[in-house]
Amino acid sequence: MAQFHAPAVTALHADGTLDREGNLAVWEHILDGGVDGIVLLGSTGEFFSLLPEQKRELIDLAVEHVLPRGDLVVGTGCLRVDETVELSRYALAAGAPAVMVVSPYYFALEDAAVEAYFSAVAGQVPGDLYLYNFPARTGYDLGPDVTRRLLRRHPNIVGYKDTVLEVGHTRRLLTELLPEFPDFRVFAGFDENLHHVVTSGGAGAIGGLANLYPEHCAAYARAVDSGDAAAIAVAQHRIDVLMGLYALGAPFFPLLKAGMVARGVGLEPHSTAPHLPPTPEQADALAALMAAVEDLP
Repeated sequence: MAQFHAPAVTALHADGTLDREGNLAVWEHILDGGVDGIVLLGSTGEFFSLLPEQKRELIDLAVEHVLPRGDLVVGTGCLRVDETVELSRYALAAGAPAVMVVSPYYFALEDAAVEAYFSAVAGQVPGDLYLYNFPARTGYDLGPDVTRRLLRRHPNIVGYKDTVLEVGHTRRLLTELLPEFPDFRVFAGFDENLHHVVTSGGAGAIGGLANLYPEHCAAYARAVDSGDAAAIAVAQHRIDVLMGLYALGAPFFPLLKAGMVARGVGLEPHSTAPHLPPTPEQADALAALMAAVEDLP
């Protein structure tokens, strides 16, 4: 069954403190839209700019409010192994079913160093762990050879998010790893790649657009499940149009928040410093994009 998960934005007040009610509104909007679950503290959730106590508060809140309605995976990646292990253990002890760990970032690393990092983490995390590959932010790729060696040593590594626009990269992971590890769950990191990834043996997508239009992302996954070529084409076209959001500004999560506010979701449009709100030109482009999507059949 194709799954679509939302890497949820983090609702904040203007002073940078967590907006508890805003986060509840975000999660309700996402889950009401029909997607399968939420990835907390991902890149879209600004994990890199949040304080440790904010992360723990969000984890506790999400375990209480998300789990009764959908899947929950918590991003726990830090540059230090001990900090990653500590946050992972906290999330699992709080009741999160799984954690997701991004590759160490800032300096590009050799395969041996990447393998050593993930092996050290996986060996100390008492629960399910997803690998998170995002070469545009880490400067290097977590390839199938390193992943295979990790899977052979650590059965608690159960999945992989591949945030690479080139779908051939994800297809290579699937064709090289699934014969030996048929239950390994590979997710596309870009919304538009869901169909190809699922039909190649993957689990689905973890895509930021599910924050803004969860109903369209859920419809995309259901269309893929149905095998109805016409329904898939309609859903794919809608997602393809929405993918234009990623090109409107860098980073894109302030645009997601602005669009969610425009749709009536009860969060404030603030992001962590130094990220700025959309410019008037970006806001106009976002409004035009949303209007175009809502005019589609």
